Amino acid sequence: MTTWLLIFIPALLAGVVQGLTGFGAVIIMMTIFPFILPISSAAGIAGLSMLASMIGLTYRYRHEFKLKRVIVPFIIYAAVATWSVHLSNVLNSHVMRMLLGGLLIALFLYFTLVKNSGERHYPWYIAVCFMVISGFFNGLLGIGGPLMALYFLSLSNSIPEYTASIQGFFLIDAFYINSVRVGNGILSLHDVPYILVGMVAAGIGTIVAARIANKLDDQTFRKWIYRFIGLSGIYYLFF
Repeated sequence: MTTWLLIFIPALLAGVVQGLTGFGAVIIMMTIFPFILPISSAAGIAGLSMLASMIGLTYRYRHEFKLKRVIVPFIIYAAVATWSVHLSNVLNSHVMRMLLGGLLIALFLYFTLVKNSGERHYPWYIAVCFMVISGFFNGLLGIGGPLMALYFLSLSNSIPEYTASIQGFFLIDAFYINSVRVGNGILSLHDVPYILVGMVAAGIGTIVAARIANKLDDQTFRKWIYRFIGLSGIYYLFF
């Protein structure tokens, strides 16, 4: 029973966070899952637990989804992620987490202290850097959300437009990266019950988040995203 609760409760909280910010579900689940599961399969189970929620959100905001906005960033992101998977046994993951944490905290401070920073569009080379860095850390540590959230947020004029873009992006990524995990034997039929419980819990969390998100205006929504990026940075830097 304890094992199932340690799957259900983090996935429920992850669904709330993902529904409100568009990313961060794996961050929440991976604070608990590695205590009861091997870390490689824990990342896969965490990712697939959000699959039903991502499908639901993408379908809900399908009229705001623009494939051209998503496909090129995904190709760059996925290419780097595929390459960096092979570096996971070479690079020091603790050092990488600290570097990512420092970057996210710096971004949080920038968006908090610089007036109107969140309303700017990034030059193409900055956007490409976001894609490359996100893909690198996704392949290495399973972490690809925060910078892509900033990228899509900068292009969006409304919460539904942002949600459609980022959920569609991560839905494509979920199918791709978890196919790689299955192909490499990281995920198996033994993990299906955990995935199903996670899906149910994350789905409930997403429904709760939808009720909350409807009450937020665009500026408040952006501030919550920046704050969660800062919290993510603290987590990666110190834990």
